[in-house]
Amino acid sequence: MAVGARSGSGYPENERPGTDGRTGDAGPPAVERESDGVTADTDGTAAGSGADGEGPRGFPTGPGHPQAPGPGGATEGRRGEDTPDEGAEKDARAAKKQQRSFWKELPMLIGIALILALIIKTFLVQAFSIPSDSMQNTLQRGDRVLVDKLTPWFGSTPERGEVVVFHDPGGWLPEAQVEENFLQTTLSFIGLMPSANEKDLIKRVIAVGGDTVECKKGGKVRVNGTALEESSYIFPGGTPCDDKPFGPVKVPKGKLWVMGDHRQDSLDSRYHQNQPGGGFVPEDKVVGRAIVKAWPINRWGTLPVPGTFDQKGVQAAAVSAAPGALGLAGAVPFVLWRRRRARVTTPSARSVPSEG
Repeated sequence: MAVGARSGSGYPENERPGTDGRTGDAGPPAVERESDGVTADTDGTAAGSGADGEGPRGFPTGPGHPQAPGPGGATEGRRGEDTPDEGAEKDARAAKKQQRSFWKELPMLIGIALILALIIKTFLVQAFSIPSDSMQNTLQRGDRVLVDKLTPWFGSTPERGEVVVFHDPGGWLPEAQVEENFLQTTLSFIGLMPSANEKDLIKRVIAVGGDTVECKKGGKVRVNGTALEESSYIFPGGTPCDDKPFGPVKVPKGKLWVMGDHRQDSLDSRYHQNQPGGGFVPEDKVVGRAIVKAWPINRWGTLPVPGTFDQKGVQAAAVSAAPGALGLAGAVPFVLWRRRRARVTTPSARSVPSEG
């Protein structure tokens, strides 16, 4: 007997495998014989190639049934499911729609980013470029620093030893204007780059309102009579004030006395004493405190307050006003306590019945 032969291979009509004939040797099941024109489905069922009816295991078959083989011999998708071609077409349409949505949303994203940058520059942090050598070696020409603009909004005022950026109090910088293109103007407005025409300076605060500051040739800078040890931040080889001695000077309330760290290359408060502002910087002219050297990367670092400004003698001006303030603060609770006690004792005295 020849196994796998095609139809008409010599079997009697009633003894062919898969028919109603009962023979002793039915042969392999029809679902396993590709030569009989039967394709196995993915779930193990078989579809016949004849008219509508049932297959060998009772499954419906035929051209009109969803599980019947299609024109190319492959089975059609189940009812309600997309064919591979239809699914690919839907994916392509979805991807195209998503791409269009991105380009539609891009202007909105750019607008939000610009608004956030403007808010950060106005209220939080702003970058400044160092244009001169007046703060060497603490800051070099071309350094970028980040300036804290948030704390002044909460009433914080500059303190001794801080490096601050401030607007020109008047006459400290030349009046020359630098022409900027539209891109430079826009980026500087939102804080992404410094403006070439902003009249801002950067110096170190040496004395604040109420302090007395002075410096004699060959000597050190003294604040409230206490000498500052400035070797940690002034330019190596420089002197505290030999190029321009000054003082003693009393700093008015709400004003600052500022000096550059490179004293021989800094037109600071010393050089503007004959101008209307007397060389002082109003506190409301301060943009903020420089807190970090952000660029270049190899010069990254913070800008802390030198320890010499923590001396008790330097703080004398602030301490001298403290006893009166402390006395007033202590007297107020005492007076309130006395008045409360008087209110308590007076009603009780009235409640005592009189004799007779």
